Amino acid sequence: MGGTTIGLVHPGEMGSAVGAALRVGGHRVVWASAGRSSATRARATADGLEEMTTLAALADSAPVIFSICPPHAARDVAREFVALGYRGLFVDANAVAPATARETGRRVAAAGARFVDGGIIGPPPRRPGLARLYLSGEGASTVAELFATSPLEAIVLDGPIGAASALKMAYAGWNKASQALLMAVRSLALHEGVDAALLAEWARSQPELPRRSEDAVRASTRKAWRFVGEMEEIAVTCAAAGLPVGFHEAAAEVYRRLAGWKDTPTAPSVGEVAKALAP
Repeated sequence: MGGTTIGLVHPGEMGSAVGAALRVGGHRVVWASAGRSSATRARATADGLEEMTTLAALADSAPVIFSICPPHAARDVAREFVALGYRGLFVDANAVAPATARETGRRVAAAGARFVDGGIIGPPPRRPGLARLYLSGEGASTVAELFATSPLEAIVLDGPIGAASALKMAYAGWNKASQALLMAVRSLALHEGVDAALLAEWARSQPELPRRSEDAVRASTRKAWRFVGEMEEIAVTCAAAGLPVGFHEAAAEVYRRLAGWKDTPTAPSVGEVAKALAP
């Protein structure tokens, strides 16, 4: 499927890298600049993505649309393309609950377009081996072919719409929720004045945890604003399966309290995180 024009909504840190991966595969990638920031434009330009002004222009030009946005915006993006009368292939590669993916798929299909459910696991795919794009639903193999020679590995799951989102929810349900828990535990220890003792005990009994708790701060705080919605979607997923939701509702609150570090040049210290979580 070389030479396909693909519309990307929106070229954030992950989206722009996915767009760059598609370009490596020989495809033309376009994006809509209306309402987007100068930082978004700079990322898109650096990755060779072609600027269009509006989503309407994107819908008219691209037989394939990739939606890669914060989870709380995923439904709205799909609704915008439905309202535009889009009839191409719409790929929702957002961190949403399987039920959300199925609902969106029904809306998109009812409007005359095709829908593929996607979930990205790993960091922005700037080189091979970093990330995987899981895909499910009719048309998943067609989407996977777009990445055949790109640095992003596309994996088709044997399941209906919702399967790729379910895998993403399960993976992030541990990965990002465990980071939130580590930050909360360090904050508790600092609040109670036993952080040094906790680190000393961890060094003896669980020697990987001191580094992992520091890594959680570095990796998560500047993206915490994005993870609120993701944790909420995981809670919805757990509720639908009859599982407790409290783990991920609490993780959402941890990330909500850290949202002030959005796009800051450097991550906060563990002490600064503790003050934000347990003032």
